[in-house]
Amino acid sequence: MLTQLSTVKSRLSILDTDTTNDALLTASIQAVSSRFDRECSRTLARTENANYEFDPEQTELCPPCYPIESVTRFEFKTSESAGWQEITPAPDYLIRKSCVISLVVPFRIPPAALRIQYFGGYVLPGTTPDAGQTPLPPDLEQAAVEQVAYWFQNREKLGAIRYWPKGGVYEQFADLDLLPSVRAVLYQYRRWQF
Repeated sequence: MLTQLSTVKSRLSILDTDTTNDALLTASIQAVSSRFDRECSRTLARTENANYEFDPEQTELCPPCYPIESVTRFEFKTSESAGWQEITPAPDYLIRKSCVISLVVPFRIPPAALRIQYFGGYVLPGTTPDAGQTPLPPDLEQAAVEQVAYWFQNREKLGAIRYWPKGGVYEQFADLDLLPSVRAVLYQYRRWQF
């Protein structure tokens, strides 16, 4: 989860001892975290032993979970019965800008599936990053907090276009799937697809 329950509760001025909405807020944090991954076309949370399949002709690999910490192995598969087999020795490669793996030469393996296994992504709040790991940027965490808080505060009005209580003030609701400030933050972390 891109933020902790205690952080969201603090933002909403809910006491830590009040557990009435904890399950609802936790589910909302999980939903927002998944939505952020889809919006950014990548996996933001740190993942160990992630697999990424690629074409044998490719020399520029763009795995969906970055920043990339390390590549642990290269594998190939020529048939389902043979399964995945490690390529040894591993080919020469270079990790560029923590998000692209450049191979010196393409693989020339006839009809085969290729994949890498790697460690990458951001260390989530509540966990201390080790050497070589990258913590989740504060603006991403704050965007998640604000989106969850916005949803929680307006959960009774979801789907409503306008609200005009008898003798009350007329309210027209904007179609705000994601808050504009949240959308602006996510734009900076989006993986561009070509």
